[in-house]
Amino acid sequence: MAQTGPSSFIKEQGCRTRLLRRNVPGRTATQERTSVNPPWVGPPDTMAAMSRSVTLEETMSSHRSPAEIRAGLKHPVIDADGHWIEYAPVFAERIRKAAGDKAADGFLASQRRIPDALGLSIAERKQRGIAMEGYWSRQSTNTRDRATAMMPRMLYDRLDELGIDFGIIYPTAGLSIPRIADGETRRAVIRGFNIVTAEYFAKLSDRLTPAAVIPMHTPDEAVAELEYATQQLGAKVGMFGSGVARRIPAAESVDPALARFTVTYDQLGLDSEHDYDVVWRKCRELGIAPTFHTGGRGFGLRNSPSNFTFNHIGHFAAAGHAVAKALFLGGVTRRFPDLRFAFLEGGVGWGCQLFADLIEHWERRGRDGIAHMDPKKLDRALLKSLVDKYGYDDIAAELARRDGWPSRAEDELTGGVPALDDYAACNITRKEDWIDLYAKPFYFGCEADDRMNVTAFGRANPFGARINAIFSSDIGHFDVPDMLQPVPEAHELVEEGFITPDDFRDFTFANAVRLWGTQNPHFFDGTVVAKEAIAVLKGDPIRAAAE
Repeated sequence: MAQTGPSSFIKEQGCRTRLLRRNVPGRTATQERTSVNPPWVGPPDTMAAMSRSVTLEETMSSHRSPAEIRAGLKHPVIDADGHWIEYAPVFAERIRKAAGDKAADGFLASQRRIPDALGLSIAERKQRGIAMEGYWSRQSTNTRDRATAMMPRMLYDRLDELGIDFGIIYPTAGLSIPRIADGETRRAVIRGFNIVTAEYFAKLSDRLTPAAVIPMHTPDEAVAELEYATQQLGAKVGMFGSGVARRIPAAESVDPALARFTVTYDQLGLDSEHDYDVVWRKCRELGIAPTFHTGGRGFGLRNSPSNFTFNHIGHFAAAGHAVAKALFLGGVTRRFPDLRFAFLEGGVGWGCQLFADLIEHWERRGRDGIAHMDPKKLDRALLKSLVDKYGYDDIAAELARRDGWPSRAEDELTGGVPALDDYAACNITRKEDWIDLYAKPFYFGCEADDRMNVTAFGRANPFGARINAIFSSDIGHFDVPDMLQPVPEAHELVEEGFITPDDFRDFTFANAVRLWGTQNPHFFDGTVVAKEAIAVLKGDPIRAAAE
């Protein structure tokens, strides 16, 4: 008979205890471990006993601090996607000094989207088609973390405490600026933003490096900012725009209030009015790995006027999914086999599924697969005999009127595509092409507590491929109420036996080195992880398939 006491209940509610811990913002790991009165959600008959006898230490799957976990590793930890929070009033004035009034005023205007939406009622948002945004999205109870997110020097000083050796830091206010509609304003804001960001991180480069924002409305715009950011500001990481809104030509005269509903979203690699190969060539020349941190909420299927969580769940994954498909099906990874691309904060579960989906669709919609569906191969005589055999006289009569063709006129339509093969640009001829065109060049940013991280290292992926998951703390954002959580949460997969220590090394270190170091062999020069990074790039074999 199964146990039914409190200890059994705790064991069975492992996922719930992890949620419990994430709902205690502001506590350090030590404070959590010494709590004797944890909040608990469970059966009424067990709650009283648990509140007296169960400590949070017993309900936590990791009892060690991030520093303790880091001390037990034989490799550094690289945070591939942390965040800082630009303090807009001060940041804007720095932009004003660096790039002028248009840049500063445009930056401040771009920051009005969320508060303006929150200032409306649900009915007003519904009437205008505006999504609910996230309120209370900055740490308050945990004031020390709030300060850390605002001040790069404080983050630098706390890295050892957080268990992180080196961090790539992405913006918060800057996440939205690649989508500023007016071209002149967008370019001015992004130029000023990159200048000021570089100033904030200038003396911290041995342990932190910030991402420069790269607009992608046109290839010329992207190349200009790439050259400036790398050659003048010393940037090593680029956060590229994607999902660029393009007005449908037939809707040019639409009321401006409705204009945002009359766009398509350019995913850069497929069906674009621009040739972005010039951008990928420039990335190759400058040693930049394109990384995408694009959101997908506020439109389409994530546009609830009342529920932010409905809009938030999956939105980064959806945006990454779109641009990854476009780059692959558009043949970008075929034409640029040495480039590496990353899709951040959406996890790796969708990356594994997309890998399988692309293969399954290729088997059916690739050149050889689609040939099985060629209407000309239909045996009309056999079809007629089968219809006659089963006695469907009305169908037989209709087929006779159509000379035996069920729908000849419709079947002759192919949409005007140049090749009857959705994968023509990929030029897939062998199994290894799937590894070379998808598994090797694509990297996926994963938050620490995402249980789907395990899928990157499993045997279920096609060909046993290992998908490149990279540890992404997301510190600075509401997802992380305590900056001491990410490293222990990531390590839980090792402690619980879901991934091996070698997998964890790839996840938290080697994959990040390969992402940025493959493009720029000098990326880690002068950093605290330089020696270990060189070893990965020179002699550490890529474990391309699950052992």
